[in-house]
Amino acid sequence: MPKKKPLPSGVKNTLAATILSIFGSSPFKPLNYKQISKALSIKDKAGKDLIHNILVELAKEGKLIEDKPYRYTLSKAMIQEYGEKKEYVTGRVDMKSTGKAYVITEKAGEDIFIAANNTGQALHDDQVKVYLFPKRKNHKTEGQIVEIIERRKTDYVGVISISRQFGFLVPDSSTMPVDIFVPKESLNKAKNGEKVIVRITEWPEESKNPFGEVIKVLGMPGDNNVEMQSILAEYNFPLEFPKEVEKEVEKMGHGITASEIGRRRDFREVHTITVDPGDAKDFDDALSLRKLDNGNWEVGVHIADVAHYVREGSHTDLEAQNRGTSIYLVDRTIPMLPEKLSNNICSLRPNEEKLCFAAVFEMNDEAEILNEWIGKTVIKSARRYAYEEVQTVIEGGEGDYKEEILVLHELASKLRSMRMKAGSINFHSEEVKFILDETGKPIDTYVKVQQESHMLIEDFMLLANRTVAERIGKPLGRKKIKTFVYRIHDEPNPEKLNTFLQFIGKLGYSMNISTREKLVKSYNDLFKAVDGKGEKNLVETVAIRTMAKAEYSTANIGHYGLAFKFYTHFTSPIRRYPDLMVHRLLERYLLENKDSVSQDSLEPLCKHSSEMERRAAEMERESIKYKQAEYLSDKVGKVFEGLISGVSKWGIFVELKQSKCEGMVRYNEMPGDYYYLDEDNYRVIGQSFGKIYRLGDPVTIKVKKVDLARKKLDFVIIDTDQARNW
Repeated sequence: MPKKKPLPSGVKNTLAATILSIFGSSPFKPLNYKQISKALSIKDKAGKDLIHNILVELAKEGKLIEDKPYRYTLSKAMIQEYGEKKEYVTGRVDMKSTGKAYVITEKAGEDIFIAANNTGQALHDDQVKVYLFPKRKNHKTEGQIVEIIERRKTDYVGVISISRQFGFLVPDSSTMPVDIFVPKESLNKAKNGEKVIVRITEWPEESKNPFGEVIKVLGMPGDNNVEMQSILAEYNFPLEFPKEVEKEVEKMGHGITASEIGRRRDFREVHTITVDPGDAKDFDDALSLRKLDNGNWEVGVHIADVAHYVREGSHTDLEAQNRGTSIYLVDRTIPMLPEKLSNNICSLRPNEEKLCFAAVFEMNDEAEILNEWIGKTVIKSARRYAYEEVQTVIEGGEGDYKEEILVLHELASKLRSMRMKAGSINFHSEEVKFILDETGKPIDTYVKVQQESHMLIEDFMLLANRTVAERIGKPLGRKKIKTFVYRIHDEPNPEKLNTFLQFIGKLGYSMNISTREKLVKSYNDLFKAVDGKGEKNLVETVAIRTMAKAEYSTANIGHYGLAFKFYTHFTSPIRRYPDLMVHRLLERYLLENKDSVSQDSLEPLCKHSSEMERRAAEMERESIKYKQAEYLSDKVGKVFEGLISGVSKWGIFVELKQSKCEGMVRYNEMPGDYYYLDEDNYRVIGQSFGKIYRLGDPVTIKVKKVDLARKKLDFVIIDTDQARNW
């Protein structure tokens, strides 16, 4: 350290205020004389000595505190003084692999950029307090994380690297920017190179890395079961049911008493079927159909009465509440309820008497609703159909109960037509499916297409969901509307919608947003226009992101996308906790005529369910990305046809036509030229020869590298003749 010199008179006042303002720009960050000198562009030794002496003097005056040897922060009094000019916000951390982050606030369009050296010890998804730096013209809003309000995650999955005295967890997640130090005594028998779960136990202030302990050994990377469990563990989803839940469910019986049947409307003799995916085991909805004496149709939407078996506040209920939803990974279902309930007791299996909660409709041949009834039923399904079987009948083939299926199809088609005329947006999304061998390795892929058989079921489920929401949500002369759980969907954010219009405009498409009706028609026309084109997936994905996210809430604002003023989720209580909540509320209000439940007791459950739904979607995407990488892992060097699906500053993304696997072609590996990004027009341009690759262009690629651990694919273009010149 430099020797202390007397502080030259006249200099202190000049520099001290400037130095304090530097501390004020990051009031919680310790700084030493070297950092202050650098900020002031002072490079000579005499100047640095002077800065050191001023820091010492300011500390004596109580304006600075020596936080650590030779490192200072503002005193509380000075922070208060500066605080009058400071602005703080709270939000959720969106951490990047580089260590920089964005803090997402509730205020739309106000994400705060946090440089890597200003994130402190915050991690991805933490709830934090941020000090906002003074706004600079034409610069993004920046800040510094000054407090971790809530640490959202402490358990991390990754590969353990062990030396003689300690280990480090290298996390799988790209949002975890640091490794976790694991002392030797906390390795808990983990072996070098194994996939493990590590729990952060502490993070010393002077340490770059958090400390942790191994809490579970998953196995070796690359094993299918290990990788699927890793995805669940990464999102803090329980890998098994607690023992008290298993014991509670084990005591539940299959039998239905005569007295229970007597309390319900009996549909056991009415023609009833279920229609589900071919590999499904949890059948939670069934349709009944019969012709009434007056010539109208009676259609019953019967939903498994899970609430009859899962009592509120029980161990099973609380575990289901915590999970929020079932998870559908590529090769397995992780149920919200134990298998005995989800696949047996509650599942509406054929030729078994089952208890249901139902919405029953009387409708004419035009599918106009003439009467409706909501209540408890008992059914006996005559047939379990896979969607493919029903589709065969719809397309003119033969099948059991053909006449009844065609009646249901006709009624559903008319319901759909009415819904679309009323302004429902027909969002599209493609779902990648895998054919797996006995070890879980993908041997082929295909894209699941929504057919009329899927829409048949969907339209009756939408009708039931809307009807029960209307029954509770509409006043109908009541003084006060009772608290209910709604599935809500807000209107599009204007800024995001404007960005989307610019995006599709550069692709040659347009939309009319002058009224809701014209916007809806434009959306539906756009989806038809991009069908079969290279930009299809990206346009549809960005369109969905433009819309607000659907979520659960006790405050009803309607469902914008479906054009329903009242909507809920009633039809899947085996796999969604909000549906179970809705069943209980319906029973309380309609059958027991009890007072309203308080909004404060339900809203936190709605928020939790929305969050778990978001996590479930992310887990499902992660499992798909892993299986896509695994599918191509033995195809390095092979050639495939693809379409350019995105452009970035690193390279272009290409989606393979058949398997929908997406990989990157890096600019430095593109043939014949040096390419640069024209971000505004979603294309890249060759600097010397002007060749252009644009979003949606067909290309031929070769698989160069598959990084299974990171679920990433690298491609190289081998044929440039197909790219369009613009």
